[in-house]
Amino acid sequence: MTNHVSYPPQDFQKMCKQAERDHEAKKLVVLMERVKKQIAARQDMATAGESAKRPVGAITIDSERLPSRTVPFER
Repeated sequence: MTNHVSYPPQDFQKMCKQAERDHEAKKLVVLMERVKKQIAARQDMATAGESAKRPVGAITIDSERLPSRTVPFER
């Protein structure tokens, strides 16, 4: 009896790669939308006038977000 390694069909591999590309594209679209909203908010704040500046202690939602990857500790 011999051990045969059965590989998935190429169609399945192509479907997996396409699904991965689609997932990355969706993540990119979400990121682009978030950046567009931030730019629009900054422009709105700039057009509202410099007299309505944000207080020094104000925290934005984006600054509270944790980094997506943690930095390894130095040894």
